[in-house]
Amino acid sequence: MGSMLNELLEHKIVAILRGIEDSRADETAKALIDGGIKLMEITMNTEGAAKMIHRWREKFGDQAHIGAGTVIDVKKAEEAAAAGACFLISPNLDEEVIAYGKERGIAVWPGVMTPTEIVKAIKAGADAVKLFPMGTLGVNYLKEIRGPLNEIPILATGGVDLHNIQDYFRAGANAVGMGGKLVNMDWVKEGRFDLIAERARAFADAVRAK
Repeated sequence: MGSMLNELLEHKIVAILRGIEDSRADETAKALIDGGIKLMEITMNTEGAAKMIHRWREKFGDQAHIGAGTVIDVKKAEEAAAAGACFLISPNLDEEVIAYGKERGIAVWPGVMTPTEIVKAIKAGADAVKLFPMGTLGVNYLKEIRGPLNEIPILATGGVDLHNIQDYFRAGANAVGMGGKLVNMDWVKEGRFDLIAERARAFADAVRAK
């Protein structure tokens, strides 16, 4: 589990793939990897998510870490683990999911918003938390909670784009989760995987420049 946290802290971006069509999924993943993205989550409310996670682990497992998102309960955690997910990310804090991951050596990064939830998640055994929804909370919120909670690894998710990504890191984010701003679904539908790789590269470069 610690090694997956190290990957998160080193690479600093988790690509979120929600609602992607199976027929376009592999080329999208390849484009993200070509652009320098090393952690990708397929959300469990995507049709055929478990099948895609399993396939990506086999196809891209030596190039990137494939995890599951929107793991809202243990049932979803079981499906994701059976598919071979390297990590589980939730929008919510479910201590049973954290316990399930700990038993199996799978990193769980639960969704939290308040300081109480953050501390509760860490006490339950999470080694990092997903601060969500950052698009609404804003970077000043992150900056404020970083005062008292300065040692907890935070994956900030929501509202990140190329213009403000540095603000997130300056405010105290250790990593960011990105969906549509990284994976433009119109480009996916149009088969513009070159543009997806280009954008991924721009974000990977921005992270390295911080």
